[in-house]
Amino acid sequence: MTPGGDTNNVDPLTPVQVTAGDGMLTKVSMTNEDGAPIEGILTPDKTAWKPTQPLGYGHTYSVAAEGLSITGPTSAKSSFATLSPGNQTKVYFTTSGGNALTDGGTFGVGTVVVAHFDEAVPDRAIAEKFLSVKTDPGVEGSWYWLDDQNAHWRPREYYAPGTKVTASANVYGQELGGGLYGQEDTSTSFTIGPSHVSIADDNTKQVSVYENGQLIRTMATSMGKGGTEVVGGTTFSFWTQPGVYTVMDKANPVIMDSSTYGLPINSRLGYKEEIFYATRISTDGIYLHQLDSTVWAQGNTDTSHGCLNLNATDAKWFFDFAVPGDVVEVRNTGGAPLEVWQNGDWGMPWEEWVAGSALA
Repeated sequence: MTPGGDTNNVDPLTPVQVTAGDGMLTKVSMTNEDGAPIEGILTPDKTAWKPTQPLGYGHTYSVAAEGLSITGPTSAKSSFATLSPGNQTKVYFTTSGGNALTDGGTFGVGTVVVAHFDEAVPDRAIAEKFLSVKTDPGVEGSWYWLDDQNAHWRPREYYAPGTKVTASANVYGQELGGGLYGQEDTSTSFTIGPSHVSIADDNTKQVSVYENGQLIRTMATSMGKGGTEVVGGTTFSFWTQPGVYTVMDKANPVIMDSSTYGLPINSRLGYKEEIFYATRISTDGIYLHQLDSTVWAQGNTDTSHGCLNLNATDAKWFFDFAVPGDVVEVRNTGGAPLEVWQNGDWGMPWEEWVAGSALA
């Protein structure tokens, strides 16, 4: 019998097996500490048995077997206990917007796979060994650790439309450093939809929307008015930062509140208002959205705190058109380039991205 009798701290991934040295097995039963049976299966020649369901953490199992050989019937018993981790973590696969990468869903060509651990990982290199992303057709891709709980994966280039993607975290039973164990395995599969790439050019104050390489709509916009200002001792930038963004999520309406990023509502530049058809592209609140009060400026003058203002018709159209992972490239604006933590994964040079892998 494997594991042997009276064994403690057994890895739940350890194979459990009962074998007959000669003769055959006639009966095998396995139960947990509550007496609940664990289902199993015999080989066709009845010389070996194994359970058909996985073991769990912190359980005690008992195995009883009976067999028959040329010398007559025989029997044996065994018990063992699996390890009880002091701490466990589960992995959730999300978009860069924090929403689930829905199994069977469709996402954009710039989709970034985020493996979010619900506990800080002590050893990123160990954890990364149990993460995988497979695509059909195959692409070159790599992980980049944003922090101890979030590893981002993207290909070197945008996915081709129709690509099948499967992300897996096979962490169950694995120690990820510091006594932290994987709680369970996680996997999700999704498909890349049509190529949606929008280019917002501050030279022309237009957003050009391409589907599968064909220009399908041009929308006038008013972007960040630029410059910085100190309010209450904090410096605020009013640029729409240049870089490659992706669609994170969308809401209609959304309450935009400047106090959420430190700018008081009652200050000269503060605001809190209901905004319609808002498509978010950055973690710090850059949206493409409807704003009727700036229609006069759209296409000729930058007036916003950083968002891309659109008229009602264009804002609704883009809201309906966009899916998470669609690409929005902002060009020819001022201010600091978009950073990875702001949803700027695609702006990092590939060599730097690969260097962000814990296995690099």
